[in-house]
Amino acid sequence: MKRTGFMAEFFERNGLALGLYLLLAVGFWIFILIILPQLSMLDFSFRHHLPPPEMGGPKDVYTLEHYKFLALGASGAESTYNAVDLGVFVRTLLAALFVTLLDLALCYPLAYYLGQSNGGGFVRVLVLLLIIPYWVNEILRAFAFRIIFGDSGVINEMLMSMGMTAAPIDFIRENVALYSGLGYAYILLMIFPIYNVIESLDRNQIEAARDMGAPWWRIHWRVVIPYAKPGISSGCTMVFMLTAGALAAPQILGGPSSLWFTQIIYQWFNQGGNWPRGAAYAIVLLVVCIIIVLSMMRLFKVKMGDIGK
Repeated sequence: MKRTGFMAEFFERNGLALGLYLLLAVGFWIFILIILPQLSMLDFSFRHHLPPPEMGGPKDVYTLEHYKFLALGASGAESTYNAVDLGVFVRTLLAALFVTLLDLALCYPLAYYLGQSNGGGFVRVLVLLLIIPYWVNEILRAFAFRIIFGDSGVINEMLMSMGMTAAPIDFIRENVALYSGLGYAYILLMIFPIYNVIESLDRNQIEAARDMGAPWWRIHWRVVIPYAKPGISSGCTMVFMLTAGALAAPQILGGPSSLWFTQIIYQWFNQGGNWPRGAAYAIVLLVVCIIIVLSMMRLFKVKMGDIGK
């Protein structure tokens, strides 16, 4: 009865045609574009790597060999575990966490300023300046960062002209360009969720805290940050997940010694032609990222519904 009442109210509010369209659109989005591809990938990850004529035959059975390969490596190897792939996996997660914290440190002050300002033309211009660079393709932006951080790039030329360095700094090898490019790529996904929450914060709460003599850091710690937790959680979740799953930026900006886990997945899919193993690697990355995000939400006492506010 409760469901019937909800559906009746839903169609009464939106009309029959629009209501059916919304249900079909949401259902298509959730089941066809999200759930079905992930289930197909999960099924593929448990299959043997077989030539096309043998697919669907007696050898096409479920197996854990691809997950075992990620954990233990090839059979007969000297090491008892897959040190290379697991090492890249851990480094990718740590790098994604670092980029997330970097974006949070950069975006929180700006989001607070935008949210608590009185508006006006300057704020609109500032928001526009933040958005305009994202009209350029992500790959082109990555190449622009490679040029800027190159040996003859703007930064090295500026440092040498100021006498701060005698020779160019290899920002590519030191992964400075990579972390900068990744942080910049998803910075809007951190700013706007925090801005949207802080904008609704009653300024009287901040003024009351100031009148009581609270220093600025205590105002943020006790008033602003607890109120902005949904926006912070939403921004951190999106930046962490997208950074861990990035491919274009690591391939363009990564140094010769840096390797992203998604690059290994790409190699299995395309260069190695082993789609089941690539699917297994992708599923592991997805599951571990989800576990990390849910653990952080539980640690900071943020509910799933708070993120959608």
